[in-house]
Amino acid sequence: MRRLRRTKILATLGPASSDRNVIANLFRAGADVFRINMSHTSHDRMRELVALIRAVEFEYGRPIGILVDLQGPKLRIGRFGAGPITLAKGDTFVLDADEAPGDTTRVHLPHKEIFAAIQPGHQLLLDDGKVRLTATEVDTQRIVTQVEVGGKLSDRKGVSLPQTTLGFSALAPKDRSDLDAALDAGIDWVALSFIQRPDDIAEAKKITRGRALVMAKIEKPQAVDRLGDIIDITDALMVARGDLGVELPLELVPGIQKQMTRLARRAGKPVVVATQMLESMITAPVPTRAEVSDVATAIFEGADAVMLSAESAAGQFPVEAVATMNRIAEAVEKDPLHGSIIHSQRTEPEPTGADAIAAAARQIADTLDLAAIICWTFSGSTALRVARERPKSPIVAISPNLSTARRMSVVWGVHSIVAEDAHDLDDMVARACRLAFKDGFARAGQRVIIVAGVPLGTPGATNMLRIAFVGQDTPGD
Repeated sequence: MRRLRRTKILATLGPASSDRNVIANLFRAGADVFRINMSHTSHDRMRELVALIRAVEFEYGRPIGILVDLQGPKLRIGRFGAGPITLAKGDTFVLDADEAPGDTTRVHLPHKEIFAAIQPGHQLLLDDGKVRLTATEVDTQRIVTQVEVGGKLSDRKGVSLPQTTLGFSALAPKDRSDLDAALDAGIDWVALSFIQRPDDIAEAKKITRGRALVMAKIEKPQAVDRLGDIIDITDALMVARGDLGVELPLELVPGIQKQMTRLARRAGKPVVVATQMLESMITAPVPTRAEVSDVATAIFEGADAVMLSAESAAGQFPVEAVATMNRIAEAVEKDPLHGSIIHSQRTEPEPTGADAIAAAARQIADTLDLAAIICWTFSGSTALRVARERPKSPIVAISPNLSTARRMSVVWGVHSIVAEDAHDLDDMVARACRLAFKDGFARAGQRVIIVAGVPLGTPGATNMLRIAFVGQDTPGD
């Protein structure tokens, strides 16, 4: 199941992709990681999906990553007494702490944190930004607003506050319960929704304690403003373009996507580009030309992974959507411009021995046209450092830890192999050559470069590289 592309594909599971046969078909079509959205999934169903994915993993003998996406805090208005209302531009509308049903002049807002944080002049976006309000008067019980963009408003519509930093955690009680259940089920990645600050990620990491890696979904302006601090503490980023496009002007989102992609690569952290990538394939067997260009742009920029949401979860053509994304990635990576664009974005390595070794491995592999860069990695850090360099040669990550191999399934260019740890340097070299041959990355007579940390099994201690020939007797044990 060697992929013929470096960019990874995440596929969301849902009603259209919830049985083993479809999950297996999605994997064969190109899905490297499966996303389970806890906004629509019970604990029991989540456990069933994890079991199905692990069964497919066992069947094909390839590590598969599982990402559980937490819902995050949901802010909603209350209900209306006489059904939906319509607001017009210039109207005055009040959101208050009164639990009585709303009318054309007011509605209940059951979130005291908003009253404590919002200030006059701040915007409130209702129903995914379809209705826009500006606060004019604020106290602990009422927010008086002026309608800037009117429209129809009905019960329990969502509220976004792009200019207001709220004083609550990104982990609501439901998220904590979902996270505990997901960790017990043995998932690999957890995505945090609606984070505002680095502390939100630190809170999640205290709960995960290394049992899963944490991916920060960037959806709010407050997170964009603190992107550098967030990258420092998170394990990966997701460009959640849907909610970003609600809370920020749409025309700013492409630039933020490029900024995030480049900052994440510089830091050696995986970055996933998500939302509406092949949206028309929810109901059509082929995407629009604009959607193909959108996916291609993310790949040209060097994103680690691209993600399908409703296309694979609830669409009529889930397998076709994955196969289409797979073909786009393969075509883009063969384009003559792809390599030069990726190379132009390369930054200087961090001033550490491990990063210098990874950069040297890429340079040697490119100069000598080596068949593969083979990383012996316990925690995955060696493979991450090499992937940061975006080498021309394939990256093979060999690890004794199945969890590490699964986590690397989201990382650009990394083909993971689970194998017993090497006994010594000679064993490391011999087995690296055998495994590269077995999985089709090197032929007899070709050379590979091996990167590792010595002493073996020491996480994060990348300090050795060695060039080796794949011999005629390599296939045998």
